[in-house]
Amino acid sequence: MNKITFVSGNFNILHPGHLRLLKFAKSITGYLVVAVNSNKIAGTDAKLDEKFRIENIKSCSYVDKAILIKKSLKQTLEKYRPSVVVKGKEYESLNNEEKDIIKKFNGKLIFSSGEVTFTSQDLIEKEININKPFNIPKNYITSHNIKINKLKKILKNCRKLNVAVFGDLIIDHYVYCQPIGMSQEDNSLVVKEGKEEKYLGGAGIVAVHAAGFGAKVDLYSAAGNDQNYKFAKEKLKIRNLKSFIFKDGQRPTTLKKRYKFEDKTMFRSSKLYQNSISKEIQNRVINKFKSKLKIYDLIIFSDFNYGFVTQNIVDKVTYYGKKYNIFMAADSQSSSQDGNISRFKNMNLITPTEREARLACRDNEGGLITIAEKLRRESIAHNIIIKLGSLGLIVDINNKKNGVHETDKIPVLNNFAKDVVGAGDSLLTLTALSLASGANAWEATLLGSIASAVQVGKNGNIPLNYKDIAYHIK
Repeated sequence: MNKITFVSGNFNILHPGHLRLLKFAKSITGYLVVAVNSNKIAGTDAKLDEKFRIENIKSCSYVDKAILIKKSLKQTLEKYRPSVVVKGKEYESLNNEEKDIIKKFNGKLIFSSGEVTFTSQDLIEKEININKPFNIPKNYITSHNIKINKLKKILKNCRKLNVAVFGDLIIDHYVYCQPIGMSQEDNSLVVKEGKEEKYLGGAGIVAVHAAGFGAKVDLYSAAGNDQNYKFAKEKLKIRNLKSFIFKDGQRPTTLKKRYKFEDKTMFRSSKLYQNSISKEIQNRVINKFKSKLKIYDLIIFSDFNYGFVTQNIVDKVTYYGKKYNIFMAADSQSSSQDGNISRFKNMNLITPTEREARLACRDNEGGLITIAEKLRRESIAHNIIIKLGSLGLIVDINNKKNGVHETDKIPVLNNFAKDVVGAGDSLLTLTALSLASGANAWEATLLGSIASAVQVGKNGNIPLNYKDIAYHIK
């Protein structure tokens, strides 16, 4: 194959900045291949369907070949083996995955100043009237009389909140792998490890999300005296967040490792200790909380059943929460461990999965509405969101005005999910913040659903902020 130049991107609109970049790229080798990210790869950054985006590229006279990246950029680069990869100047100071890939076949990475300051998203928002990436159901908006201006006000009011987050601190460690083949010795899969990334998870990301929305946050958790604790402390050094991480020499900081190939998780392993923290640490946690509890507007329990959120802590914190009329929300995960969401009594909000709700009710056969009502009686919760995975969620509320229980459903808002890790954490965080900011349950659940949809469009537990949500409620 002759020498080729390679450019990749989403290309929602082929604007003048792109044309200048493509013209420059074409001039280097005389043959230009442009790769367009598929809907799956682009996620929420795809403002138009892939078939329209690639047609735009094909129409450009500078482009000799237009292709769709269906699996991964790495696989595409290895197939075409370009002599030169061109990217905009704004990427020069960032980490570029192409660099190590093309180095294997002596390819060069060049950064061009051909790009101009405006982006495809700017043009789409200002010049073209298209639907937002998330197709929020109109019947939900209409039936609950939801107003866009009210949603904006709720988001802004989140900045006024003081929040206490209690839960298990987790580090999510991603190892991106390339399968090599099967071992002839024991028929096991052999992979080559590549790039690694670490993210805050568990109660850590809940606290960071809340701070990202502007709230003032205190995180209460425990960790081991190890490198993962140091990593967490660094990541938690952000504005509006104070972390009270109590060291426990008997346990490691919980680490969840995922070995991933493209967008698929091949294997998981965990380093953890599930026994309860000591009575001495529990007392220190409760005493610290008591010294500050009068400032709090919201308490969030983010329980993964790894030993920090003991029943003693739940009972003591809940007692003071009720006494001082503080909003309270809880999630208790039971994906690969035992948990019981109903042990969190008198919450304003609980957010179990269907499996977790059924475990708490000891009912594998009842309908979802029946399960919600059983769980309400068991937990005395005011608002219940049951997460249904790819089917969206059901919200069941107790209407204070007439004592009637009302139920509705929100489907999945993002059909191009990259990584579902953290979806429940973001839903819990913004729904709880919204309720504490004066939203009704319908408004709060919609905002929480948007947060979850944004989160699954990212690889890894990336912190959310006000702008991430505000974009979808214009």
